[in-house]
Amino acid sequence: MNDAEHRGSTRRLTAAAGLVAGPATCIMLVAFVDLVPGAPQVTRTAAVASLMAIWWLSEAIPLAATSLVPVALFPLLGIMDAEAVSAEYINDTVFLFVGGFMVALAMQRWNLHKRIALTVLTRFATGPRLFLWGLMATTAFLSMWISNTAAALLMVAILAAVLERLKQVLSRRVFHAMATGLLLGVAYSASIGGLATLVGTPPNMVFRRMLSIQFPSAPEVTFAGWFWFALPVSAVLLLLAWALLAWRYAFRPEHWSLDRSVFRKELYDLGALGFEEKVVLVDFLALVALWITRADLTLDGWTIPGWSNLLLDDERLGFISDGTTAMTLALLLFLVPARNVPGARILDWPTAVRIPWNVVLLFGGGFALAAGFEQSGLTEWLGHQLSALKPLSPYVLLGLICLSVTLLTELTSNTATANMLMPVVAALAIAVDINPLLLMVPVTLSCSCAFMMPVATPPNAIVFSTHRLRVVDMATSGLILNLIGVIVIVAGIYLLGGPGWQIEPGEMPAWAH
Repeated sequence: MNDAEHRGSTRRLTAAAGLVAGPATCIMLVAFVDLVPGAPQVTRTAAVASLMAIWWLSEAIPLAATSLVPVALFPLLGIMDAEAVSAEYINDTVFLFVGGFMVALAMQRWNLHKRIALTVLTRFATGPRLFLWGLMATTAFLSMWISNTAAALLMVAILAAVLERLKQVLSRRVFHAMATGLLLGVAYSASIGGLATLVGTPPNMVFRRMLSIQFPSAPEVTFAGWFWFALPVSAVLLLLAWALLAWRYAFRPEHWSLDRSVFRKELYDLGALGFEEKVVLVDFLALVALWITRADLTLDGWTIPGWSNLLLDDERLGFISDGTTAMTLALLLFLVPARNVPGARILDWPTAVRIPWNVVLLFGGGFALAAGFEQSGLTEWLGHQLSALKPLSPYVLLGLICLSVTLLTELTSNTATANMLMPVVAALAIAVDINPLLLMVPVTLSCSCAFMMPVATPPNAIVFSTHRLRVVDMATSGLILNLIGVIVIVAGIYLLGGPGWQIEPGEMPAWAH
């Protein structure tokens, strides 16, 4: 039995076990456990959460199907009424994702993402280490705006031509080392880049909505607020990942014999920048600019007014959100005719329908579960149980949690991990009397830091499918990068949490009470 068959067999056994264990655990909790006497909704919510967690972890049924469990069970068990639980599946955060993804799909439709990648790479093909950095920086930038899967697929396709050229001129040992480093660079940077923006990876948007559910008075998590905090964290982690790969896989100048013609030819084949690409580029740049400048930006006492404040009066100040902006710019692309394809528009529905609706359902399932936690009182009960952790230093506690999340997300979907853990982390923050953002933000970032296993993320699986990598290479480099990621994330919240999020260690904000 080869590795692929072994993994498939193990996954089927895990799914079969989870299919039975999930409902069994749920039924036993409802029938034999009473967490809070006189409040059966607490136990019932815990039972539904256990069922969903087991099914998400084991993938007993599709992840999106598990996300629909609250729609069926919350009304039946008297936790939430059908209208309230259904409303959690469509909200502003979902439309932020949908609008942003539509613009990203327009970029992919007209090959703008490929032009950006090739343009950058032509400037970095002067040496092995510089090329590795250019490859990783380009992948990271693309994954900030398009899905990490699409970014990885594009960069692996471009990299294939480079590897064929290097294979002809390098020794077998040197080629294997360089190919391993380049492929891992694509996989790791595709995950790291998504940390920097709210739309870059689903856990970021899960956090945004979960915070508003658990703490209705919490300040809004804006695109700009997240970007100015997470971009430095992402950039430092990317730089360290590059240094790790360049060191481990001996990217030395004497091994380089590649000129820029490889990329210039592909760029030439794309032709001049077309009308459709120009429209998408302007739309994309406008979207980013409007996201960054919509709300007031406050850093160390300095406040830059946002355009929404200038546009609306105080009574309507909350009418416009990042989701509004995303959908407006996406809809504009449906209106502009394409010049090079008669009768077509810049964005059409066959393109837009490729939005990963399974992720939308994953969002909804997590939001509904969080609402059940809050409404039933399970969050408060969890807080009491976790209060024993209060003597620990906040940053020791944070480091242990981030490490645990990083290892857990190697085995399950990062979106499912965020959905499961956010309500628990919110309860933990209240229990130990610290700012919820001090735990929730780093845990969100940790959910996307899965660098060890081929099945941990789509980019890992994509580069592994080239058959040029060994599991041990990904696992060893990934383990080191996981540990580096924990350190960078904890340091990031320590250094930037104050200016960016007004986090003061040991101080509970008024909105969290």
